[in-house]
Amino acid sequence: MLRWCSRSIFLQVVIGLMLGIICGLALPEFSSQLKPLGDGFIKLIKMLIGLIVFCVVVSGISGARLEESRTHRPQVGDLL
Repeated sequence: MLRWCSRSIFLQVVIGLMLGIICGLALPEFSSQLKPLGDGFIKLIKMLIGLIVFCVVVSGISGARLEESRTHRPQVGDLL
């Protein structure tokens, strides 16, 4: 049904932004009731940032270890 929208994440973000602006201007009372939902979303994002950084670092180390092991077999503790 919404196949045209599922292809581009940029399009989804722009549509959501426009709907939020329209909702805020047209229905300010309803928008103020949604504030706890937005605050909870921001807190969840803040909680996930540490985990995402950790996963990126571990992925980078394992990728570097894999590349070096193919070329000249480094010792195990070299990257740590």
